[in-house]
Amino acid sequence: MNYRRMGKHGLKLSELSLGAWVTYGGQVGQDGAEKCMVAAYEAGVNFFDNAEGYANGNAETVMGNVIKKLGWRRESLVVSTKIFWGGDGPNDSGLSHKHVIEGLNNSLRRLQLDYVDLVFCHRPDRNTPIEETVRAMDIVIKQGKAFYWGTSEWTAGEIFAADGIARQYGLTPPAMEQPQYNMLVRDNFEKNLALVFRDLGYGSTIFSPLASGLLTGKYNQGVPEGSRLSLPDYQWLKNSLLSKAPFEKLKQLQGLANELGCSMAQLGLAWCLKNPNVSTVMTGASRPEQVTENMKALDVVPKLTDEVMAHIDQILGNKPE
Repeated sequence: MNYRRMGKHGLKLSELSLGAWVTYGGQVGQDGAEKCMVAAYEAGVNFFDNAEGYANGNAETVMGNVIKKLGWRRESLVVSTKIFWGGDGPNDSGLSHKHVIEGLNNSLRRLQLDYVDLVFCHRPDRNTPIEETVRAMDIVIKQGKAFYWGTSEWTAGEIFAADGIARQYGLTPPAMEQPQYNMLVRDNFEKNLALVFRDLGYGSTIFSPLASGLLTGKYNQGVPEGSRLSLPDYQWLKNSLLSKAPFEKLKQLQGLANELGCSMAQLGLAWCLKNPNVSTVMTGASRPEQVTENMKALDVVPKLTDEVMAHIDQILGNKPE
């Protein structure tokens, strides 16, 4: 495993990491989550991502139980959570001062931790002034309940606004963004966020590097039984993904992966790691075997020469101007 600095900051994240998005406590039970986390940890993964909204908080409970049971040294882990969707009450969601503080406290209780290393604003909150959120996050940092705070799916303008407010009032500025980034979704990361990485030294913990499974090739012939898109709760994702999936391009990528001697998923993960603005690529898994296979993407990165990357761009036809 290799480790990268989180942007300009001193914190080091494993190049590949493990996220709990809607699987832990939902699609994946306690035992399955433990096996996946152990496989990742033994491969050198140090960053584990979560959110208060994942499986209505159950994902944090499951992850916290695993960490406590296995007795992993806290200093060897980087744990994150995200605040926005915390419940049904009028003040149980969003980024108000009240919910930032209460939401993080509840996350820490479920995780059974004294602090998280990273806390993200899971989405921008158009109903709360950015200054209010920045001040709340500054309190969280100064109380030692988180070491860094950041954003997820914020625009570059919103990030610059938050950074400017923090510096104007001597508060802790945001440090990292968690955006979607993969071969099929490039514009925001490569174009819109470019100045954020350059001028602010922002880090990034990218999600959906395999486009919710499209870039594994497993949906090229339909939806396999037991896959996420076959579950009743994810029909919205199935409809949005498969209706616009570029299957001809995916088949060409599969051919390239075969030539390189790797799986299509490993090619997709390695491609993300070629971007120097990526601090870590967050992977998801429901079985430990998937974790083990994903980790082999590290061996594919050196195979992605300039010529191979140019060929991928030719196949995709979506390189931002």
